[in-house]
Order: sequence, then C-alpha cells, then structure tokens
Amino acid sequence: MAVQIISRGVLEDMSLVEQDYLHVYTWKSPDNDSVTLATIQRYIDSGEEIDEGGTTWRIRTLLANHPMSQDEAMGFARRYAERKHIPFVVTDSGE
Repeated sequence: MAVQIISRGVLEDMSLVEQDYLHVYTWKSPDNDSVTLATIQRYIDSGEEIDEGGTTWRIRTLLANHPMSQDEAMGFARRYAERKHIPFVVTDSGE
C-alpha cells in the first residue's frame, strides 16, 4: 500500500474522507537545541458525530517526546502506516 505524506496545512484544507491517519510532530528540545523530539499519534474516526456535524476522533499515541530526527520519525510512521494499511501521514515539523 502506498502511503501519502501530506503537510498539516493540506490536511486543514481537505474534507477528511479517510477515517484513519498518523500525525507526526517534531520540534527542538527546549533543554538542548541539538536534540529533536518526536511524537507520533494515530487518529481514528470513532464513528460518532457531534452536534455540529463533525466527527469525534480517538487518538492513540505511538511515541511521545522521543528523541529522533524528522527523517527517522517519518520513516517510522511510513513503515507503521504501510503495515496497518493507513492511507496517509500528516507532518507538522516545528524545526
């Protein structure tokens, strides 16, 4: 399965038809500029609608504040998405 990589800005412009995706956040450690931290979360549509017509998401954190580069985090997310048949990965780099 081909996994599509998109930026957060593109995600905000999409009408979200997919019910499952990964979100990768990376940023410089506040304690040490030479260390990049990553958090990877899986968003799954719970199937429940809220009053305004939106969707409720279940969020599962795969990694939290883990030291790894943007490339390592994206590689991890891409491999995970391929194994789990998740159609796309959203990137939100704070570097």
